[in-house]
Amino acid sequence: MMYIFILVISYLLGSVPMGLLLTRLAGKGDLRKVGSGNIGATNVMRVGGLRLAALAWALDMAKVIVSVFIGKVYGGIGVGAWCGFAAIVGHCFPIWLKFHGGKGVSGLFGMLLAISPLTFVFIGIEWLIVALTSGFSSLGALTVFVLVPVFGFVIDVNVGYAFLATVILSVLRHHANIARLIRGQESRIEWKWKK
Repeated sequence: MMYIFILVISYLLGSVPMGLLLTRLAGKGDLRKVGSGNIGATNVMRVGGLRLAALAWALDMAKVIVSVFIGKVYGGIGVGAWCGFAAIVGHCFPIWLKFHGGKGVSGLFGMLLAISPLTFVFIGIEWLIVALTSGFSSLGALTVFVLVPVFGFVIDVNVGYAFLATVILSVLRHHANIARLIRGQESRIEWKWKK
């Protein structure tokens, strides 16, 4: 029962729409009605600039990090990883927004940082290289999705399965991006410090 309880808490924590709250506080309107309509950091950057997006990214990571640490306290690294997954599910399908949320990339990085800082650094550098050279955030994310489960299984079997579940969820959330990449219609990143 305790494990179910902390998974529910993790989901609810992940459901807090940081990007939406930040853009409203910054006077940028309803994030769901501008840009791509997504509540994640990439859309925050489109409407609020890089600084606001960085803050949204950090807060989205933080809610997953807290969830992982809660799980680690009660059941070790494997339970922590599944609590991180529950938080990412909350981010993607937030109860507060009728289950219309983000795509889980920032949460995945939060999960990585909480479980393996070295893996976080390696994967983060890989994402930056791909995103900066290609101009597509989604392409960087898709490359990350290939590598993350491999590192997870090296760390721990339960962590590997939690990473794999997270990656499958994130790939499904990126289905439209994948289709646009194939068609050559995907939007490029707008690296703007302030808007």
